[in-house]
Amino acid sequence: MEQQRGSPDAQTEASLIVLAQNGDRSAYGELVRRHERGVIQVIYRMCGDAELAQDAAQDAFIRAWSHLPSFRPGSSLRNWLYRIAVNAAIDILRRETKTTDMEIATLTLTDFQDGPEAALIRKEQAAAVQRAIKGLTEAGRKVLVLREYGELSYNEIAEVLSIPLGTVMSRLNYARGQLKQALQRKSIEMELEYE
Repeated sequence: MEQQRGSPDAQTEASLIVLAQNGDRSAYGELVRRHERGVIQVIYRMCGDAELAQDAAQDAFIRAWSHLPSFRPGSSLRNWLYRIAVNAAIDILRRETKTTDMEIATLTLTDFQDGPEAALIRKEQAAAVQRAIKGLTEAGRKVLVLREYGELSYNEIAEVLSIPLGTVMSRLNYARGQLKQALQRKSIEMELEYE
C-alpha cells in the first residue's frame, strides 16, 4: 500500500518535530507512537513496575509536549525523550513506595511449548534481574538501563544525563559489577533452595 504524501508515516522525524512545535497534535502523536515503546522500556527498567512505567511514560510525554518548543533542531529526539523519561521515572519512584516485581518480559518471552518448570525458572530469573537492577544506586541504574535497555552509546548517555563520558564509563562498569555480584548471590540462593 502506497503512503499518502503528507501522512504521518511518510513524514520524516524532523518535519514531524517542526509541525509538533507549531502545535500540531497529530504530528506529536506520531512522534509518541514512534518512541513510546523505548520510553516505556527505559522507565520500566528504572522502576520495575509495569503500572508505574505506564504512568511515568504518560507524564514524560506530557512534559515533552510542554517543553517541545525548546527542543533544539538537529538534536536527537530519542535522547531528549529518554532524559525526560529517566527524570519522570525517578520522580514517580520518589512518590511511590509500593512497587511490584512483575516482569513484563516474561509475559512475552514465555514459550507455551516449554513445560511449567522451564517457564517458572525463566520467570524467577527475570524477576531476580529486575530486583538486582532496582537494588543498584540511582546513578548506576540510570547508566545501565540507558545502555542495556535503551541501547544508547556512551556519548549519548553522557548527553542524556549531562555527565562526562568518563563518568558514564565508570558508573556503567561499577553498575555491571554490582549487578553481577547480586545475580551470583541470587543464583547460589536458588541452588540451595532447590537442593
